Amino acid sequence: MKNRSIARVAAVGLTLMFTMGCAALAADRPAFQARMLEAFDAAEARQGVAIDARYFYAASNFAITKHDRRTGEQVGEWRGRSAGDPLIHLDSLVAHEGKLYASHSNYPEWPMTSSVEIWNAETMEHIETHSFGIYRGSFTWLDRHDGSWWGAFANYDKVQAGQAAAYGNTDSTQVVKMNDEFAVIESWILPREILDRFRPMSNSGGSWGPDGFLYLTGHDHGEAYVMRLPHAGSVLEWVATVQVPVMEGQGIAWDRSGNAPHLWAIVKKDRKVLKIEMPSIKPL
Repeated sequence: MKNRSIARVAAVGLTLMFTMGCAALAADRPAFQARMLEAFDAAEARQGVAIDARYFYAASNFAITKHDRRTGEQVGEWRGRSAGDPLIHLDSLVAHEGKLYASHSNYPEWPMTSSVEIWNAETMEHIETHSFGIYRGSFTWLDRHDGSWWGAFANYDKVQAGQAAAYGNTDSTQVVKMNDEFAVIESWILPREILDRFRPMSNSGGSWGPDGFLYLTGHDHGEAYVMRLPHAGSVLEWVATVQVPVMEGQGIAWDRSGNAPHLWAIVKKDRKVLKIEMPSIKPL
């Protein structure tokens, strides 16, 4: 109970640190505010988080730790980065049917390559891989929704060290729908206003909410952009923005375990995992 009490105190402290410094995006899109419930220390909370009925999982570039979702106590881990290890930049995680799925890329190397990496969530053993090779960009998030896999291939305006051109250009970022073999069957781009908010980085996280909306995050801002598929064309429809206390973008995950439908996120600089109460979205 001590760890849980500390987590609640930390949550209160972090909430008090939150300021309304987020720039207005567009007057015709409703804006909502989220409320942080708990915060847990997790040293590997650098890239993303996954959640299931009993545990949360925090990911850094080349490690994943497994934690009791009630207390935050670490109960398992996987660590890469041994000599010659090909896994160098994990991004978002999602827990699905006893497995952990991670988006992975060779960021910031060129040319961009990406893969899906899979672990047994009980043993934390790496068990499967699917390579995209050189494809649409850096694969930054993965989610399961409505019988399909979903994700994003990010591109960046940032010029990486040792490179002479932008790392793919943010405008080329794509959200994709995939079949069970991770073959892309549809893809969409993002509205210019959201891309401008991402620059010079890109779309870092995504998770489908229980309300049927897709929630996207960037690399830096404490904002989640509520999206839906368009009735026509190739640009996702921007429904609303949720301002999320303290969160700095990165990977997110909705809790689909049968517990309350909370959003889980991270604070990269503080290495914390957040449990967040999200507002009910009623778009205009």
